[in-house]
Amino acid sequence: MRSQSSSFAWIAAVGFLVSRSAGAHVLNAEDGLLAGLAHPFLGIDHLLAMLAVGFWAAQTGGRALWAVPLTFMTTLAAGAWLGVSGVPLPAVEAGIAASVLALGLLVAFAIRLPLAVGMALTSVFALFHGHAHGTELPAMVAPLGYGAGFLLATAALHGSGLLAAVALNERRLRLAGACVALGGAFIVSGL
Repeated sequence: MRSQSSSFAWIAAVGFLVSRSAGAHVLNAEDGLLAGLAHPFLGIDHLLAMLAVGFWAAQTGGRALWAVPLTFMTTLAAGAWLGVSGVPLPAVEAGIAASVLALGLLVAFAIRLPLAVGMALTSVFALFHGHAHGTELPAMVAPLGYGAGFLLATAALHGSGLLAAVALNERRLRLAGACVALGGAFIVSGL
């Protein structure tokens, strides 16, 4: 009975979050750091993907524990720089939606890829997320503060995903991945 209650809680939480707007919303604040810190938490697509990176890194284990999140953050920063610079990237929203779905499925099915492949895949996903962060930079904030803020928030979300994965047994972790994939499917269907 307790297992069904926790499963229902996960599904209800994802349903609530997905029912909110899937697009990231920029906080209208003059402080770039605060706007950047808030950004990943205000877009369910970013929130789910960044938690899932932590889930997947923990599930994969070994060097992936640090290499996958670090790869995501490094490429996230590069993608943001491209966005701020006005360099176009095709299908950003579709790439972000696909990343949520794919990362959720990787966790749900406990797929462990070779480290280099996992890092490359994570890098592609992060490029889309970073580009969105960069293009949505509010005109009234300091870009470096904003970038530092969304990188700190991303690190916190990756860390939360890692800690949650450690606390959950494999079955519940896979259920969390399925909930992320469900959220990704809703986001994809809304495109």
